[in-house]
This record gives sequence, structure tokens and C-alpha cells, in this order.
Amino acid sequence: MKGTDVVSALKKINPHIIILVITGYSDIKTAVEIIKLGALDYIVKPLIPDEVLNVLHKALKGSGNSTGEPIKKGASPDNQIKGIKLTASNEYFVGMSPATEALYAQVDIVAGTNYSVILYGESGTGKEVIAKTIHELSDRNDRPFIAMDCGTLSKELAGSELFGHVKGAFTGALQDKEGHFEMADGGTLFLDEVGNLPSEVQATLLRVTQERKFKRVGGNKEIRVDVRIIVASNENLQDAYRKGKFREDLYHRFNEFSINLPPLRTLKEDIPRFADFFLTKTKTELNKNIPGFEDDVLQAFLQYLWPGNLREFRNVVRRAVLLTKPGNKISLTSLPWEITSSLALSDQSIDGIIPLHLPKKEIQKEINLKDAATQAEYEAIMSVLQQVNFNKKKAAELLKIDRKTLYNKIKNYQDQA
Repeated sequence: MKGTDVVSALKKINPHIIILVITGYSDIKTAVEIIKLGALDYIVKPLIPDEVLNVLHKALKGSGNSTGEPIKKGASPDNQIKGIKLTASNEYFVGMSPATEALYAQVDIVAGTNYSVILYGESGTGKEVIAKTIHELSDRNDRPFIAMDCGTLSKELAGSELFGHVKGAFTGALQDKEGHFEMADGGTLFLDEVGNLPSEVQATLLRVTQERKFKRVGGNKEIRVDVRIIVASNENLQDAYRKGKFREDLYHRFNEFSINLPPLRTLKEDIPRFADFFLTKTKTELNKNIPGFEDDVLQAFLQYLWPGNLREFRNVVRRAVLLTKPGNKISLTSLPWEITSSLALSDQSIDGIIPLHLPKKEIQKEINLKDAATQAEYEAIMSVLQQVNFNKKKAAELLKIDRKTLYNKIKNYQDQA
């Protein structure tokens, strides 16, 4: 039997059995398939004894006992962490919530094709990670993966960055330069925030995607390329072309397959797992012993709306590790104010509307007008902050005050707490 068949057969006999797969072949497609079938981990030869022991300890600790019985309800989230290695460096973590499984099922379907792909998702949801995963699971994985951020490029700079230029093409062009298309030849080109490209560059990009050839800026020689294009946008490109902000023909050229990345706030089941993953990586980076999170920290993570998604989550954990003394668990005092304040807010409703039950200071028997005004101001600021997912810049604009004033008021509330 093949290893995948063995895993499937074992899971049918006992769904809770712990399976570790050891192989001499470092194949990402097989790794993804093995983990999907229910294996706990995928270890590539040559074996490193300490690594194998760590995986075994983790398996026995996470199982509750050594008999293959399921983890008891209420067990610590730290004991329920499972992930898959998508790269040799274990750079990424794949969650196990239904939304994440659905996402990676789509990735697996499209990876083996040459289709162009549009990735939709809020800032920080990991669009580049998904693009790189599609590349690594494709037949182009031995060729370059080149990423380009289109968000801040001018018309002149965008043309040069995409297609390169020849010496003397414009002021400052002191030598020939390869563009991103040439660098990605044979592989995958990822264009982030493609909707921000100037219209002139969009027209050139359409010709290149159709004809698979281009000229460098200022050059006459046509260069042929074989590039798979994956683009990303936090704005619906169909809406963008209807508004005249994006070329309709270019949209249809890119839209051979599209994937929507779920925001972190909808992946409640994966939040403890991501927390553990980011903690493990940061402990290694800082060479610091932090055993885990206090329970109220995990509760705060689950209640917070994460407007910056995974990027914000990673930075929050890195900051918390930096502020925590070695040997101590991460506590609420190491988290930013916008996260700790979310503990005082009620849970999100199914329609995404959050009913406000704002924290109020203890009611005094005697209260003066100034205190009443301060309390009303506090509640108004908290309400607006919540509506904009604690984006202080947007909150300041809605409240018609400058950001510094808002920061000062927040600091005063914290001092009085």
C-alpha cells in the first residue's frame, strides 16, 4: 500500500489514532494530502533525533493519553495544536477550521493548473502566502516566485518594475534592468493590489498576458515569457471595472479562478493555534523561554475583531513576547489597549453587528456634571472605536478630533481605570 492508503485505512479503524509519517521524499503535495487524511505530522529523512522526540512528546501530550482516545473537551488549547509544514523552514501554519479547510481545498484544486487567479481578502489575511502556496504546489515550483506590490507605484515606475528598461530610457536609467516578468519567467508572478495600477500600465499588462511577450521601457526587442499570474486585491475588481477604475478586459483575463480569503475574526477555532504558532516562532527568534498565554489573554484574542488580521496578530504576539519576562506566561499587561478593551465588549452577533454594553465606571452616590460629561465622552469614543475595528485614525476622523487628542483621551481613561 502507499503511505496515503495506509493513513486512510488506519483512520477508518480508529479515527483518533495518532499517525506520524516518515518519508525520504520532501514533496509538498504529498505532505498536504497526508495531513488532510489525518496524520499529525510529516517528517522528512534524514531524521534528527531531537526533532522526532519533540514530535512524539507533542503527540502524546496532545492526545490526552497514549491509547488514541480523543482529547477531552476543555483541554488547554496549547495541547490541541496541529499544523502542516508547507515549506522546509516551517514558515507557514495552516489552520483547521472549516473555512480554512475550504480555502486550501480550492488552493489544491487550482494549483495544478496554469489558470490565472484572483485572490480577494482584507489586508493582512495572507494573500501572498496563499499565492506562494499555489506556486509551491504547482509544476512551476522549481522556477521563481516573484512578488510585486502595485499599491504605491507611479505610471513611470510601474512600467519599469514590470517590464524592465534599457540604459538611457529615462533620466536615471544608467543601465539595463530586468523587470518582474523576466525575473518570473517559467514561474509565477504575484501582483498585490493590482487594482491600483495606472490605466496605461493596465493596457500594457493586458497585451503581455495575451501575447506573452513585451518590450522593455525604451527598448525595441521583444522578449517572450512563460509566466503564471496571480493577482490580489482587497477591493472587488468586478466592482472596480464597473466604476471605471479597472479595465474590464483585463479583469476577465485574470478571472480564470478566484479565491476569497476569510478574515481572522471568522476563524475563531484557529485563533489559539495561530497564537501558539506565532509564539513558537517568536521564542525561537528572540531565544526566550515563554511557556504560553494566560487564559484571559486567549479570551481577549477570541473577542478581538483583528482589523489587521494575521499580520496584526503576529505583531501583537511578537510585542507581547518582547515585553514578557523569561519563564512567565504572556499576560494582559503585555497586550495593546485596543485588545484588552475588547474584553469589556460583548460578543459579535451573527449579522456582524455588535451590541454595545460598554464598561462604565462605578456609579458614585454623588456625581457632578463634569463626571457625567466624561462618562458620556468615554462611551462615545468606545462606540466609535468599536465600529471602526479600533482603527484610531478613522475613529478620530469620525469624532472630528485629531489623532493626538484621541490618544491623549485614551491614555487618560487608562490612567483612571
